[in-house]
Amino acid sequence: MNSMHDEEFADVMRALGHPVRLSILRILAEKQSDCCCTDVTECLPLAQSTVSQHIKVLLDAGLVVRSPKGTRNCYSLNSERLGALNGAFAGLFVGLTSGPAPGATEREPA
Repeated sequence: MNSMHDEEFADVMRALGHPVRLSILRILAEKQSDCCCTDVTECLPLAQSTVSQHIKVLLDAGLVVRSPKGTRNCYSLNSERLGALNGAFAGLFVGLTSGPAPGATEREPA
């Protein structure tokens, strides 16, 4: 059983619904250390303000954590949250592909 409820899972899926956010997660995974927004921006063809907005969405979804380093904020992946998301994905289609739904009638092939 996964620990992520449907509404929470849907919120995280919305956060993952933009290719830039997926790229940011990959960048953070490749760096394997805290990165400031400038570090991430250098890897993308986007303005720093745009990258910041995307990081904020990932923060709000709990996929990224922020840690202050002097006057900067650094970001890293939230491994615990990503693990819960992995579990939610693993259970997403359980029971949906094992046959027709109860009470459903099978249609004859055309």
